[in-house]
Amino acid sequence: MSTFGTFFRVTTYGESHCRSVGCIVDGCPPGMELTEDDIQPQMTRRRPGQSAITTPRNEKDRVVIQSGTEFGVTLGTPIGLIVLNEDQRPKDYGNKTIDLYPRPSHADWTYLEKYGVKASSGGGRSSARETIGRVAAGAIAEKYLKLAYGVEITAFVTSVGGVHMFPSTPDHPTPSQNPAFIQLIQTIDRETVDKFLPVRCPDEEVSEKMAKHIADFKERNDSIGGTVTCVIKNIPSGLGEPCFDKLEAKLAHAMLSIPATKGFEIGSGFGGCEVPGSIHNDPFIRTPDVPATSDKNGIPRPKLTTKTNNSGGVQGGISNGAPIYFRVAFKPPATISQAQTTATYDGEGEGVLEAKGRHDPCVVPRAVPIVEAMSSLVVMDALMQQMARHEARRQLPALKQTVPPADNGVSMEAK
Repeated sequence: MSTFGTFFRVTTYGESHCRSVGCIVDGCPPGMELTEDDIQPQMTRRRPGQSAITTPRNEKDRVVIQSGTEFGVTLGTPIGLIVLNEDQRPKDYGNKTIDLYPRPSHADWTYLEKYGVKASSGGGRSSARETIGRVAAGAIAEKYLKLAYGVEITAFVTSVGGVHMFPSTPDHPTPSQNPAFIQLIQTIDRETVDKFLPVRCPDEEVSEKMAKHIADFKERNDSIGGTVTCVIKNIPSGLGEPCFDKLEAKLAHAMLSIPATKGFEIGSGFGGCEVPGSIHNDPFIRTPDVPATSDKNGIPRPKLTTKTNNSGGVQGGISNGAPIYFRVAFKPPATISQAQTTATYDGEGEGVLEAKGRHDPCVVPRAVPIVEAMSSLVVMDALMQQMARHEARRQLPALKQTVPPADNGVSMEAK
C-alpha cells in the first residue's frame, strides 16, 4: 500500500508525470510551529537538476502546506502537502516502441502483471518522484525529533561503483572497526556533507573521484550504483519492539522501500561476520555527564553507552542510546540511453529498445535526503509508540522495585 507508519502515518500519492505529488501526514503532535520553510530545505536537497551529474529535469519542488496547521502551528489534524510537477514531459514516453516492449529492469512488466494496467509515462509510482512525499513528511518528523530530543540524522555517500570512502581491508573488514569512520559518525552533520557537492561524500579526494566516475558513465550513456550511510545521533534508548518490529527491521523496511535500493546493513553489517565475538562484542560503560533520570515523557535517558559500537546502536531490536548507523545500497538507474534487447509484452517477439527521457546516471547524491527522511519516520513512529507505553505505565501505582539493586546500593525504584 502507500501508507507507512502506525502512530505517525504517512500516505504518499502521485506518479512521475501527473499534475502533482505529495502526501498526507496523520498523527503529528499538535502545538508545533511549522511552515513551508521548515520543509523546503530537504525538498531542495532532493530536487532534480542540481548538477551536471544529475537528471536535467527542471523541477523546483516547491512544497505547499494545505491543511493541518493554522497561523504556522500544527493542529494535530492531518497535514496535507502538495508539490506541483512543473516540468512534465509525458511525450518523451509516448511512442509505439515503449508500448510494445517493457524497459529492462523497470517496473513496466511487474506493474502490468499486478494491476493489468500501468502508467505510460515515466515509472509511475515506481519513479523517484514518489519520494517527494516521503521527504516532505520526514522534514516534519525531523523537526519534532530535534526540538523534543535533540535527535540529529545525517546521511552521506560512502561509495560509487568501486570507489569507496572506507574500503574493506584485513585490519578493517567493516567500517565499525575503522577509527576514522567511528570518528566521522560522531561529528558529521548536514552542513559538512553539503560542502562536498555534487556527490555529498565528506572526503575531498574521494568525492572528486566519485564525481569523475559518475561523469564517465554519463558520457557513455550508462549508469552506476553506490551506497549511502546514515547516522542517527542523540536517539533515546528503549525504542523498537521485540521480535517482528525490531528497530533495525523497521529501518530495513523503510530503506528497502525506497526506489532502486538493493541492500541494507546495520552496524558492522556483513563485514562483521569476519570479526570474532571477542572483538565484536560492545562492552557497556556509564554515559559521561548524563544523570540517571527520565525525561518529561517518561522516556529514559541513556545511563549507559558502549565502548565500541559494532551493534550500530541497536541490541535485541531496541535502541541502546549509542549512535545508530547503517548503510543502504542503490543499484544503477535502469533508464540508460543505450540500445538494449528486450521482449514484447506478449512474449511473441524480440526487439531493441533505446530509452528516451531524462535520468540520473547515479542516484546516490540525491538519495541522501530520502534516506534521512525515511529514518526520521521510523524513529518518530517508534518514539510515539514508546511514549504511549510509558504514559500508560505512569498511570499505575509505582512499584517498590523493578530491578535488583546495584552493588552501590543506589535505589532503582520506579518514579
